[in-house]
Amino acid sequence: MSEPYDVITMGRIGVDLYPLQTGVPLARVDTFGKFLGGSPTNVAVAAARLGHRTAVLTRTGRDAFGEYLRRQLREFGVDDRWVTAVGAYPTPVTFCEIFPPDDFPLYFYRRPKAPDLEMYASELDLEAVAAARVFWMTGTGLCAEPSRSATLAALRARGRRGITVFDLDWRPMFWDDAGTGDGSGSTACTHYREALAHATVAVGNLDECEIATGEREPYAAARALLAAGVELAVVKQGPAGVLAVHRDGTVSDVPPLPVEVVNGLGAGDAFGGALCHGLLAGWDTARVMRYANAAGAIVASRLACSSAMPFPHEVEAALAAGAVTADRRAALEPDMTGREGA
Repeated sequence: MSEPYDVITMGRIGVDLYPLQTGVPLARVDTFGKFLGGSPTNVAVAAARLGHRTAVLTRTGRDAFGEYLRRQLREFGVDDRWVTAVGAYPTPVTFCEIFPPDDFPLYFYRRPKAPDLEMYASELDLEAVAAARVFWMTGTGLCAEPSRSATLAALRARGRRGITVFDLDWRPMFWDDAGTGDGSGSTACTHYREALAHATVAVGNLDECEIATGEREPYAAARALLAAGVELAVVKQGPAGVLAVHRDGTVSDVPPLPVEVVNGLGAGDAFGGALCHGLLAGWDTARVMRYANAAGAIVASRLACSSAMPFPHEVEAALAAGAVTADRRAALEPDMTGREGA
């Protein structure tokens, strides 16, 4: 086998069609930008931007949008060898509305079924998954078969080797066969707990933590995640910052970096890529959270997700400045060559 990957992510991929006008309802938007999307795919891009060898396990439709996504991955420096096509389903597209600072409705078109949920355990390169320094999976990957069984097989293949991150990623509209239909996630919680037993890190916002543990108060949710099996619980609290609690007793309650928000939808994915970066570097928990917060703030100050992911010098500059101002142009004219100077 070749050199292990720094980061392998698994799960959702699609085309983001984002308005190039802010503060305008979708029905009145005239122009859109087309971008690579899907949370775990964006995390792989974010980690690649920070200098890591990354790959993504996912599937697209056998169509022009699928070809576009594979080309984008290669241009971003993410290995697409495990991105395969499904003839039966189209590549998903996602629209959003942009009402800064905190209203960004999403409209998913993943019917009748998204190709990324058609992953089978028998088709995975479990040796590569087991060898990766970081494996990143999501709650969405548990929402339907065969993706659920494939995701759990990947987790079992890793055992307790390396860093395994469970992005709680609760999207109730995806849970046709496992949710209750009322958004409560009572059945989904069972699958979350099975995955948590294999993960070393769990990361999610308050809603996602509540689905996984039944707890919404940040410290109680973190303790419940640790009790479920992880070593590090990361609870994202929006304007209240991020709480990270380690099994060794370390507690880091880190405030957010002030930011002029353009589009908050990619911030969590940038946070995820930076989280992987800091964990791989062996930094202390507080430093990891500060760095991840800064990466998330940078993307929140830009329009897109994947093409807005920051390079290391940009994160360091944001940390030094102590705040991030809006940069709409950076998302629309991305440098995808890997150069850090501009």
